[in-house]
Amino acid sequence: MFCVVMILVTSFYLVFAAQSSAKSTSKVQTEVLAGGKFLLIKPQFDWVGPFSEGLAAVYLNDRWGFIDKTGKFIVSPQFDEVKGFKEGLAAVKQNGKYGFIDKAGKIVIKPQFDLVGDFSEGLAAVKQSGKCGYINKTGRFVIKPQFDDVGNFSEGLAIVKQNGKCGYIDKTGRYVIKPQFNVASGFLGSIALVLQDGKCGFIDKTGKFVIKPQFDDVYFWFSEGLAPVKQNGKWGYINKTGKIVIKPQFDEAGDFNEGLAVVKKNGKMGYIDKTGKFIIKPQFNEAGTFSEGLAPVKQNGKWGYIDKTGRFVIKPQFDNAYWFSEGLAVVEQGGKYGFVDKTGKIIIEPQFYYVKDFREGSAIIGQDDKYGFIIKLK
Repeated sequence: MFCVVMILVTSFYLVFAAQSSAKSTSKVQTEVLAGGKFLLIKPQFDWVGPFSEGLAAVYLNDRWGFIDKTGKFIVSPQFDEVKGFKEGLAAVKQNGKYGFIDKAGKIVIKPQFDLVGDFSEGLAAVKQSGKCGYINKTGRFVIKPQFDDVGNFSEGLAIVKQNGKCGYIDKTGRYVIKPQFNVASGFLGSIALVLQDGKCGFIDKTGKFVIKPQFDDVYFWFSEGLAPVKQNGKWGYINKTGKIVIKPQFDEAGDFNEGLAVVKKNGKMGYIDKTGKFIIKPQFNEAGTFSEGLAPVKQNGKWGYIDKTGRFVIKPQFDNAYWFSEGLAVVEQGGKYGFVDKTGKIIIEPQFYYVKDFREGSAIIGQDDKYGFIIKLK
C-alpha cells in the first residue's frame, strides 16, 4: 500500500503498450456467445484498451485505431500511440508529437506537444519545451507552460509541481495553495491527501489541514466515510474529521464496500463492520472485497464466494476468483479464465489466458498473444 501517488503529466500520460504485429489489416472477426447474450470480438489485435465513451483503442499492424462495440473500425489504425476518449476527445501521437482527435477520427488539435494528459473539466495538461500548462478544446493555451509537472483538474483545482514541491492552481492558473508538499493527490469530496515530512494527512481547498499529517500510510481514499490508516505498523480507520474510529490493530486493511471491510489479523482474513466488530471472523488465507453482495475468498487452496453472513454461496472450486461486476465474475480454472454468475454457473467457459472484469458492458480478453472483447448484448 502506498500513501499516494501524484497524478502528473509524466505519469498519468499512459498509452497502451505497443507490441509487434505481423498480420495484414483484415475485417474484424466476431462471434455470438451464450445463445445470443454476448458478442465476442475475437482476439485478433496486438493490444487493446478498455472501452471509453463507446470506443476502444486497438493496436494492429503497428498502428492504433478505435472500434465500436460491434467491432467496426470507427477510426482506422493510423496513430503511433493513443489514449482513451475523455470528454469527447482522445490524445494521439503522430510523427513524435501529440494532439487530439474527435470520435470521427478528425484531428481537432494538431499534434504539437511533447506530452499530453486527458481532458478533465474542459482542460488538458500538455508539455511543451520542457514546461507544462493547460489547453482548452480548441487547442488554445488557457494556462501557459510554466510548471515542471502537473495533474488533471479535479473539483476546480489541479496539482502542479515546481522546484520539487506540489501545490494547487485554479483554472486561471492562479495559485490557490502554494507548492509545499512532497506528494499530493487530486481533490475528491473537497479534500486531498498529501505527504509532508514523511507523514500523510488531508487538506481542504484553502490548503488548511483538516486532518494533520500523522499517519505512516493511508490506503488512498475514504470509502463509505472511512479511510484505512497505518500507525506503528498496524492498520485502523479514521473518519473525515481525522478521528480514529477503529483503532490500528490489523496487519492489513481494505476499503469499506457495501458496509464491510476485509482485514487481516493473526495471519487470517475476515470482515469487519464500521464499528470494528468482526462480522465474519478471520478464517481465510486470502479474501477480496464485497461487490454486488458477494466476496471472493480462498479456503484450502481453492476460491469460492461468500455472502455477508460468511456462508458459501459458491463453494471453493476455482484456482482464482475476482469480484463481481455487472453480475459476472472472472474465475480461473486450469490456467484459463472465464465468467460465472452469482449462482456459480459458468456463463462463459474458461478459455482465455487473459481477462478483465466487465465495465460499461464490455470485458477485455486475451488468447495466444492476441486481444479482443466480450460485449454484453442482453
